[in-house]
Amino acid sequence: MKPVHVALAVVVAAVWGANFVVIDVGLRDFPPLLFSAVRFLLAALPAVFFVGPPRVPWRWVIAVGVALGIMKFGMLFIGMHEGLPAGLASLVLQGQAVFTVLFAAVLLKERPRRVQIVGMVIAAAGIVLAGLDSTAGTLGGFLLVVGAGACWGVSNIAMRRASPPDTFRFMVWVSVVPPVPLALISLPFEGWDADLRALQHLNVSGVGAALYVAWGATLFGFAAWGFLLRTYDAPTVAPFSLLVPIFGLASAWVFQGERMTALTYCATALVIAGIAVGMLRRPKKAVALESEPTAAPVAAP
Repeated sequence: MKPVHVALAVVVAAVWGANFVVIDVGLRDFPPLLFSAVRFLLAALPAVFFVGPPRVPWRWVIAVGVALGIMKFGMLFIGMHEGLPAGLASLVLQGQAVFTVLFAAVLLKERPRRVQIVGMVIAAAGIVLAGLDSTAGTLGGFLLVVGAGACWGVSNIAMRRASPPDTFRFMVWVSVVPPVPLALISLPFEGWDADLRALQHLNVSGVGAALYVAWGATLFGFAAWGFLLRTYDAPTVAPFSLLVPIFGLASAWVFQGERMTALTYCATALVIAGIAVGMLRRPKKAVALESEPTAAPVAAP
């Protein structure tokens, strides 16, 4: 990769990693479902009026919008609101790589390679270890973020089937799907009074957090990542996603004083090692001999 593209990949990983701390800041001013709705509303408007049609079947726009926008981010925001620290959330969410390989095997009939199975087992052990960490907050929050990883795995499969030629344009249209459903779900579960109070008392931190997750993490992040994937093959780009939990944990430590325990270090090492093992390339001779497709490495949020 060109040095400028390496720098871009690192910047995207840093933006995505710091995103978890920013989400934590936004959750102080918004109920979680309303915050997620505002995030996607800002990502969709006014960009949707300028990007043109998505150039993929609408069923994939809706499928990714529901799985990624409503389910994944709804569960992630609620899980963090329930007490899962930002740094650990960035780590636990990487379980999406395990779920993506599993769902690819079930839904796409893609037989995982042995090295991918080994990687899944290692990464899953790291996720379990993270759940045992005394700093992990409530069990409910941890399980919700694990569920968010599973929903992200579903959306990864849908995105692979959609194969959008323009990731930025696709993500803008995907962002159109979640705001209204999330707002409607928020009303009975979070209360219209809490939603109204949050909107009436907007401040710089809440608005800044919403803009960061909408424009920085969503639009810039996916546009830059999509550009890199169009420029280089996936095995070259995907390893940079391993930096996301590192930046996430580091950001939480620097900005929020989140404590790193020995268990956290072990869980981090296992998750990153597991994902890295699953990304190992096959020898060219083996690739030529095998006809079955395998699950491609997955980008980070």
